[in-house]
Amino acid sequence: MERIIDLATKKAAVIFTKSTCCMCHSIKALFYELGASPAIHELDQDAGGREMEKALQRLGCHPAVPAVFIGGRFVGSSKDVISLHLDGSLKQKLIDAGAIWF
Repeated sequence: MERIIDLATKKAAVIFTKSTCCMCHSIKALFYELGASPAIHELDQDAGGREMEKALQRLGCHPAVPAVFIGGRFVGSSKDVISLHLDGSLKQKLIDAGAIWF
């Protein structure tokens, strides 16, 4: 859990993913389209990925990926991020966290 929190607070936007996850790819593409450059942590490419995946599940992320943090706070999984995008608040959260500059 400590490693998740440490990584999640190092950048304004952080996404924990798996390289084979299509929803992870979609969320990353959405962030790039909005102008953010999130830190990406591919759990299936990390030696401690299984432990991080279990820690994300304990945080309430089901499925464990994608798990999105903005401003060091857990935002949720793909459905949560898409909901924020549809209601117009995702971009503002990214701006407030310093993940998008104008």
